[in-house]
Amino acid sequence: MDAKLKLALEKQAVEIRKDIVTAVHSAKSGHPGGSLSLADTLTYLYFYKMNVDPTNPQDPERDRFVLSKGHTAPGLYSTLAEKGFFPKEELLSLRKTGALLQGHPDMKHIPGVDMTTGSLGQGISTAVGMALGGKISGKNFTVYTALGDGEIQEGQVWEAAMSAAHYKLDNLVAIVDNNGLQIDGKVSDVMSVYPIPEKFEAFGWNVTTCDAHDFDSIHEAFEKTNEKNGKPWVIVQKSVKGKGVSFMEDKASWHGSAPNDEQYAQAMAELDAAAKELEAK
Repeated sequence: MDAKLKLALEKQAVEIRKDIVTAVHSAKSGHPGGSLSLADTLTYLYFYKMNVDPTNPQDPERDRFVLSKGHTAPGLYSTLAEKGFFPKEELLSLRKTGALLQGHPDMKHIPGVDMTTGSLGQGISTAVGMALGGKISGKNFTVYTALGDGEIQEGQVWEAAMSAAHYKLDNLVAIVDNNGLQIDGKVSDVMSVYPIPEKFEAFGWNVTTCDAHDFDSIHEAFEKTNEKNGKPWVIVQKSVKGKGVSFMEDKASWHGSAPNDEQYAQAMAELDAAAKELEAK
């Protein structure tokens, strides 16, 4: 990846992380851990890869993104706000009664949200439907969907995976955010989903992997998905839950907890320091 582009994406990802922490702190509830682990991928998709336009969020030719792990809505909302789909001030009213941004994405009210999600497993299922619709209508868009590794314990995920292969949906790209943790602890302890790449391969998918916090690695993985060979693609990305905030990193307890005032100040200080370090490059 071009060094200038990589630096710009790294800077943007820090801003999105700051927004995530700010929104969850303001709400006093939410899911920061999985939002932070997905932040670099969301940055790459919305600020480089995807064909989206904040001034025309319903463009029928646009690429689609479905957040199948819908509880990590703070990550998606922060990305959409940074991209210009709605004012960043809306992030401060996250989860408040009557506010635009509720606990899970809502396609009926929030500009830029392509699918209402929350119940795990249903997002990838609707993404399969979108991709199939694109094929039937002759549209040229790509559908991207992000799943949690704990989410793929759901049987519905594998019904969707089977359908995507059967219908040869090479306009579908799934991202499995493999941070290894879910609300009750390690994925391997709760209900092991491993080996993930081999499972998707057995279901007829193209498979690649990446480091979720290295834009060169992310770029290499997504470039592979440009190959259209009649199979859907899955990117299994190794990530760190809570990435970017030291005391949240690799801690299952931050799956669905909000920082208090002291923790918020520490998190923002760390992210501000990261931003200054990038500015100095």
